[in-house]
Amino acid sequence: MSRPASNADDTVNEGSKRARTRRYAACVEYDGAPFSGWQRQDGTPTVQGAVEQALSFVADHPVSVVCAGRTDAGVHATGQVVHFSTPAERSEFGWLRGTNSRLPGGVAVHWIQAVDDDFHARFKARRRCYRYVIANQRVKPALLRQQVSWDYRALDADRMALAAGSLLGRHDFSAFRAAACQSRSPVKTLHRIEVRRQERFICIDLEADGFLHHMVRNIAGVLMTIGAGEQDVSWCRQVLEARDRAKGGVTAPAAGLYLTGVRYDDLYALPQTPPAPCFW
Repeated sequence: MSRPASNADDTVNEGSKRARTRRYAACVEYDGAPFSGWQRQDGTPTVQGAVEQALSFVADHPVSVVCAGRTDAGVHATGQVVHFSTPAERSEFGWLRGTNSRLPGGVAVHWIQAVDDDFHARFKARRRCYRYVIANQRVKPALLRQQVSWDYRALDADRMALAAGSLLGRHDFSAFRAAACQSRSPVKTLHRIEVRRQERFICIDLEADGFLHHMVRNIAGVLMTIGAGEQDVSWCRQVLEARDRAKGGVTAPAAGLYLTGVRYDDLYALPQTPPAPCFW
């Protein structure tokens, strides 16, 4: 005859339930201007630190997050994706509302969703998307000074777009790589790059399987130089083929850069990415 479960067995079972962790993915939007970048640092405000502090309050225990792509000081995001694990039982709406109520101005979470335990915000990402926005006008912008880049020269967006075409495909992007870059390989596949003008703004959209440190800002710097007529359209390809950062132009300012989305396999069924920033 089987014996009824003892109180001790009940305690073990309840403890196992309490100890079970669940993994969640979340989409974070932030204005990078007030922060010293994404990555947590002691004694200075960072986006990761703000997000972890808010999630930890809701979870009632310390929570660590992993992001799809770390951003530098002054760089923004509309579609940063993170994941975290916790044994805390909260509804997805509870996570979302509670976290947003504890975040500082300039940071917001668009959605939080339970995902499979094998989901990893960084390693499961298939593609990342960035947008670089330039205010092309004679006088520097006052209200958008920390949200867009600025170039007083009359930039030719058509020349920039023509030059950008040489970057499409799989290449060694060493010429667009910062000296401090820690990526194992400079070879990346750029699936899409588009340059277009809308009134006083020029927008550069890029999508790749991965990006090197400062890669987008260095590409923007080369394209802006070409757009200003200071180099031929062919210079972009020459810089790429040189594989030497010293051959490239200046690094464009951080203020114009946005991480706009991260793409994953459909099996994770993540919500749609919020729209990229648009100032026109």
